[in-house]
Amino acid sequence: MHGGRLRNGPAAALRDPLLFEEFYRRHVDAVMRFVARRVDDPHTAADLTAEIFLAVLDSAHSYRPGLGSETAWLYGIARNAVSSERRRAARETARALRLSGRRLLEADDIARIEDRLDAESPGRRALAALARLPEGERAVMELIAVDQLTVTEAAAALGIRQVTARVRLHRARRTLREETDVEAPKTDLTAVQGRRTGAGAADPSLLRVTRGEA
Repeated sequence: MHGGRLRNGPAAALRDPLLFEEFYRRHVDAVMRFVARRVDDPHTAADLTAEIFLAVLDSAHSYRPGLGSETAWLYGIARNAVSSERRRAARETARALRLSGRRLLEADDIARIEDRLDAESPGRRALAALARLPEGERAVMELIAVDQLTVTEAAAALGIRQVTARVRLHRARRTLREETDVEAPKTDLTAVQGRRTGAGAADPSLLRVTRGEA
């Protein structure tokens, strides 16, 4: 292993159970944080995290160190897993169907995941602030502004060229700045009313994303 990476990447972990366990322990917190920024149910978060590492077994050969870190590569897999879960949930017509087949969690597991979900709630609000962006621009902005990847890593995670990622990031920031300029008078009035009523200030995660501070 060198510099926190496996010498031959995830493919080496695939061949050695001990290396895979080490790989899992090194990255599970980052993957759980990624998931917790996108879902708010502990069972779903636990299931998705497990699915992501299972997907590593099928995708280990696709990792290219020159395109970014192991974490960025995992985020690409995680993004696909979350998208699949959303499509699956959208097709379900009853809550019972969503609950069926889920593995049972111990009380301590639920408490731990709920703590993580609470900690990542600003990230979920920030992602919600990007909902109006076109899909391609939103995906780049999510990974860079919220998940803290570099442009190079975000491009690798999404399977696009760096120049494409930069163009989409520029467009997303421009759109958000324009929306901020339009909504500024309303925001100022809300802030004044908030001080009068004791309401809180604007969500800092929303402000960070809107300003393009990545």
